[in-house]
Amino acid sequence: GVGATYNMPLVLRLAGSLDVGALRAAVADVVARHESLRTVFPEVDGVPVQRILAAAAAVVPFTVTRVEAGQLTEGLEAAAGHGFDLTVDLPVRAALFSTAPDVHALLLLVHHIAGDGWSMAPLARDLGAAYAARLDGRAPEWEPLPVQYADYTAWQQELLGDVQDPASLAARQLDHWRTTLAGLP
Repeated sequence: GVGATYNMPLVLRLAGSLDVGALRAAVADVVARHESLRTVFPEVDGVPVQRILAAAAAVVPFTVTRVEAGQLTEGLEAAAGHGFDLTVDLPVRAALFSTAPDVHALLLLVHHIAGDGWSMAPLARDLGAAYAARLDGRAPEWEPLPVQYADYTAWQQELLGDVQDPASLAARQLDHWRTTLAGLP
């Protein structure tokens, strides 16, 4: 749905000269690397389905705004409050704020459906590596990720089984918690 409840903002303070074109390309590189950042959830017959976009089709909204230093926090907060419509929007967007030619803040806004608190540090690390490569005039040369989020989800579904099957781990865990929590408010 639309709303900012599940937004995870990552703010990177950047000092020195900045190549905005290289930064845009680096954001695209990171989205190409991580399938979860290029997944949308259109509804088919009223049910959301996962659709991973090709890297070339996954264009990240990327705004560039010049603000006064005293207005930076307000600008970051407003950008972090953006609502995602996951049926059509990528679960990531970028907003670059510049307060001076050599003082910037990059907000990467990720919807929780595409990551969690643990994933923000590797995301920042990948962005740094991609930006360094782009400044050098090349695409980043990284090994493919051994596991994508969809792989993990498939493994988890296989492990847990079908909740309708009483012998499955999912059904047993659900039964345990229903029993344990029965009668509680």
